[in-house]
Amino acid sequence: MSFTLKSSAFADGSAIPSKYTRLGENIAPRLEWAGAPDATRSFALIVEDPDAPNGIFSHWGVFNIPGDRNALPESSDTAPNGGLRFCDNDFGNGRYDGPQPPKGHGLHHYHFKLAALDVPALSMPASAGIQAMWREAQKHMIAEASLTGTFEQR
Repeated sequence: MSFTLKSSAFADGSAIPSKYTRLGENIAPRLEWAGAPDATRSFALIVEDPDAPNGIFSHWGVFNIPGDRNALPESSDTAPNGGLRFCDNDFGNGRYDGPQPPKGHGLHHYHFKLAALDVPALSMPASAGIQAMWREAQKHMIAEASLTGTFEQR
C-alpha cells in the first residue's frame, strides 16, 4: 500500500472551499492518511504556496504528530491537539492560515506535504519557522505523501 494523504474538504487537484481560506472561516481542513511505513514514529506536515509573488509562502507547519495517528481533524490547530507543535507561518502566526493570494494574481496551488519520520519527535522551537522544521524533518523522513488544492481570488 502506498502512503497517501487526502481531505474530505477537497479532492487532490481541486479547489479549496472558501471556508478553509483567510477569506472565509480560516480553519484547517480535515486531513487523513493511510499506508505509512511500519517504522513511522511521528509525522510532520507543511502547507506551501509556490505561486506566491515573492516565492514559496508557508501557510502551516505541524510537527510531533504521533506515529499512531492517521488524521488531523478540522480546526486541529485550535482544538485540543494531543501535543502537536505548530511552527510560525509566513503570516507570523503559530497556526493554520489558509489561502489568500493577491486579488487577480491567478490560480494558486497549495501543497499539503506529510512526512513519515523515523523519530518520535523533533526537538526545535516553533519559532524556528516552517522551513527550518521541514529541513529537520527531511533528515528523518522515510516516506512522503502529498495533496494539492487550488484557490484563486478574483
